[in-house]
Formats: sequence, structure tokens, C-alpha cells
Amino acid sequence: MFFNLPTLLTWARIVAIPLIVGVFYLPQVEGPTRNLIATVMFIVFAATDWLDGWLARKLNQTSAFGAFLDPVADKFLVCASLLILVQLDRVNALVALVIIGREIAISALREWMAQIGASRSVAVHMLGKLKTMTQMIAIPFLLYDGLLFGIFDTKIWGTGLIYLAAVLTIWSMVYYLQKALPEIRAKSR
Repeated sequence: MFFNLPTLLTWARIVAIPLIVGVFYLPQVEGPTRNLIATVMFIVFAATDWLDGWLARKLNQTSAFGAFLDPVADKFLVCASLLILVQLDRVNALVALVIIGREIAISALREWMAQIGASRSVAVHMLGKLKTMTQMIAIPFLLYDGLLFGIFDTKIWGTGLIYLAAVLTIWSMVYYLQKALPEIRAKSR
């Protein structure tokens, strides 16, 4: 359960965090090369999110631990990348705070709902998936921070997408809170 192939891929996302962050502290690697290395690493490790889930189902190796670790790894990868992007002045700190704060709040809400036996009310919704997809596209654009193929300005697209991700973040948080509120009210009586 802790070390089957799907779970190892999930662990790889967590291990990738210091590698992606570390790229920006290598003095012998220049800016554009750093950006490219971090972008490729982010894309490869973010792709393991899809791959580990597919393998877990295909190999019949799904587990409660894997179901727990998978979203944790995603959140760590996104939050660490956002913090680097804030430090590089490529993402507004308020945008990062909204995204990271929502992740903490919804994780706590899901834990609370599980404790009161109402996990289904805050099950993953398409809005949350859209938020995640938007983040996973915006972040590599912002890590790259240049012209892709000499014509596609990733900073402009990444900035627009990260703001869209912030809006989707708030929208999905409101959605989950609305779904949870009736259960919370019923259990608090």
C-alpha cells in the first residue's frame, strides 16, 4: 500500500518539490535554463497525478492511503510552486494566498465532514477539477516566463490563467461550503 507503483508516483510528486525549488538556487544555471528545467520538471511530476490514478485503477492497487496522499501531493506541489513564483515576482502574493488558503480551508472542511459522517457532501466536484486544471496549466507557463516557440508569451497567458484559477478557487470554495452548511447545521443541533 505504501510502496506500490501508483503510490511511489505520488511520493515522487512530493520528492519533486525540493528539486523544483532547488533549480532556482543553482548559481551555475542561468535564468532561461532554470525556467525551462523547472517547467519541464513541474509538467513531468504533475503528469504523475493522472498516471498514478490510472495505474491504481488498472492494476487494482487503489488504497485509502493512496486516496489520502494523492491530493496532499498535489497541494504541496502547487503551493511550493506558487511560493517560488511569488518570490520571483511572477505571481501576486494575494493570488497565492487565496489559492493556498482555500486548499487549507477545504482540506479542513473535508476532515470535519468526515468526522461527522458527511464526506459525500464535499466530494470532489467538476468545479474543483477545473480549478486544479487551470492551476496546472498556469504554473508551468509562469515558471517558463518567456516566449514559447518565439511567439507565445507564457507570462501573459500564465498570469491570466492564475487569476482565473483564483476566481475558480473562490467559487469552488463557496460551492463546497454551501454543500457542507446543511450538514454542519444538522449536526450542531
